[in-house]
Amino acid sequence: MGAGDLEPGRPLPPMRELAARLGVNPNTVAAAYRMLRERGVIETAGRRGSRVRPAPATTGRDHIRADVPEGVRDLSSGDPDPALLPPLARVLADAAAEGDRAPVLYGQDPVEPALARLVRAELDADGVPDGPLAVVSGALDGVERVLAAHLRPGDAVAVEDPGWSRTLDLVPALGLRTVPVGVDDDGPRPEEVRRALAAGARALIVTDRAQNPTGAAVSAPRARALRSVLREHPETLLIEDDHGHGVVDVPLHPLAGATAHWALVRSAAKAYGPDLRLAVLTGDAVTVDRVRGRQRLGPGWVSRLLQRAVVRLRTGGAVDPAAVAAAYGRRRDALIRALAGHGIAAHGRSGMNVWVPVPDETGAVARLLHAGWAVAPGARFRISAPPGIRITVSTLAEEETGPLAQAVAAAVEAGPLRSYV
Repeated sequence: MGAGDLEPGRPLPPMRELAARLGVNPNTVAAAYRMLRERGVIETAGRRGSRVRPAPATTGRDHIRADVPEGVRDLSSGDPDPALLPPLARVLADAAAEGDRAPVLYGQDPVEPALARLVRAELDADGVPDGPLAVVSGALDGVERVLAAHLRPGDAVAVEDPGWSRTLDLVPALGLRTVPVGVDDDGPRPEEVRRALAAGARALIVTDRAQNPTGAAVSAPRARALRSVLREHPETLLIEDDHGHGVVDVPLHPLAGATAHWALVRSAAKAYGPDLRLAVLTGDAVTVDRVRGRQRLGPGWVSRLLQRAVVRLRTGGAVDPAAVAAAYGRRRDALIRALAGHGIAAHGRSGMNVWVPVPDETGAVARLLHAGWAVAPGARFRISAPPGIRITVSTLAEEETGPLAQAVAAAVEAGPLRSYV
């Protein structure tokens, strides 16, 4: 394998056959196969035997997109509305001036005390169990660090399907296996979570609100059902992504505490801008200690300057969370109503995206692009879920809603895209 003679997907000989060929004890081959499986080099599928795993993706799903020509309205990005983001220059300057009076040196607390107090009060208000805090470089950085703190290559992770494309890329890139779990407007379906955990998934990743791409938000009844499932599997590593904090108008119903090891991460990206690269993570003591310990051996800490800037943004009224949530809500609801008027069901309970199930997403994306609208193909977000398209409504103007809905209806009703090759 190290020489590259065995290509990804190549089946391996049965263990007894290989042992006979090499003249070694079958137990030796079994131990080697087990080690390769644990390291994520091979995968075993019951009676179908073992085979070399595909190489982890480095480019990921970002290539699954339609190029946006000049003059086409781009609703495919997933970005927040720049008009709803605060200007950062003055805030960063003020935070830097504050730091000049007390510079941060090596060996100091990696978490800004003012940020810790602010975040802990917010988490308490949302019913998140008490736990230590860590500051990481964005939500995905936090998810990666928690997975690495507990899992080994070859372990299975239950992920939302459809779900955030970066998460779907990250899990296999770490040598882990994805197990898809279906999602509806209220979050992951409990029966599918139960099935995934019973089949051996060691971790579950849940988006609490503003799920990308469907806009799902975990409701109170769904949270109770999911906590019940998790209590049946208390060894499960639970990771909650609450990136919608500050831009959604639905309450948080956390699952944290239903298992021994858990983490909840909140990013500043959607409310204050992706370039801040900052998220706060809490969890059980063992998980957070492992995350912070590994962080010390790499970047050390996330800039306390950025942490102070986030404190100023949150306490200085730079963003009105209710107004931002209402703006995104109006745009989502308007598009969903307009689509319903054409007989098309769409999903978008929270956040800045609308998910539209379609029979032929390639054809729908191509026809919409031809009509002047760029949307994201559902293949970027799916494993085994039915096809769909994601429309980012963060910058959608009121007068655009009707024409867009009409264009979506025409693209869907046209049927599968024909090939004339």
